[in-house]
Amino acid sequence: MTPMVDLVADLGEGFGAYTMGDDAALLELLTSANVACGFHAGDPRIMDATVRTCVEKQVAVGAHPSFPDLVGFGRRAMDLTPEEVRTDVLYQIGALQAFAVAHGARVHHIAPHGRLGNLVAVRADYARAVVDAVAALDESLIVLAQDGELADAARARGLRVGIVGIADRAYRADGTLVPRSEPGAVIHDPDEVARRTLRMVTEGVIRSVDGTDIQVACDTVLLHGDSPGAISLAGRIREQLLTAGVEITSLDKVLTGKDS
Repeated sequence: MTPMVDLVADLGEGFGAYTMGDDAALLELLTSANVACGFHAGDPRIMDATVRTCVEKQVAVGAHPSFPDLVGFGRRAMDLTPEEVRTDVLYQIGALQAFAVAHGARVHHIAPHGRLGNLVAVRADYARAVVDAVAALDESLIVLAQDGELADAARARGLRVGIVGIADRAYRADGTLVPRSEPGAVIHDPDEVARRTLRMVTEGVIRSVDGTDIQVACDTVLLHGDSPGAISLAGRIREQLLTAGVEITSLDKVLTGKDS
């Protein structure tokens, strides 16, 4: 069977006059986008423009909700209750859904950002809170996550799950990401990142920080565009996957192929 994968990136992560990353260049490479919803980045004008361009490029629009942490870009831990997480996530998806509908589209998936994204993989209460928000709004939404509590909670509620592979982040032996606060959390060598991506997609494995290979499912590869050389690397990853015979396609098709 021909391996298939979706390519996704985080977009719309500017705020006001500030920009981050080259969204226009990334959109030429993607099949899906995680759009910031205003809590860690993004504002109404940026959300509107990002959704419009995604629709024009036929890139699936996904919500990228976060802790309410503009100053820390959503990467700081916050002592929120599960009810606050649920309502904050519901609020953010709803805001993005308004822009999607205005442009003749819909929100296709949800991918928690930053520290919230890390915590929902290991905190069952936060995972349930996110799933409760998704299920209450639209059960057709796909939940993007790493293997862990959020993926398990979403599957238990009958929601579709897309497992995210992050080739430029270091993995621990238990399958969780090394926190950005620790040395070596982000991998900068383009050759290594490209090799890791190909192995994730074609073999379902990645090398952990302790030197062992661990099983990592990969329905979608997260590409980054907010660091020097990131666009070139993203293009290289896409080209390498295509050269290896991988079909780059929509997340819906990837998940349907797994179920068939």
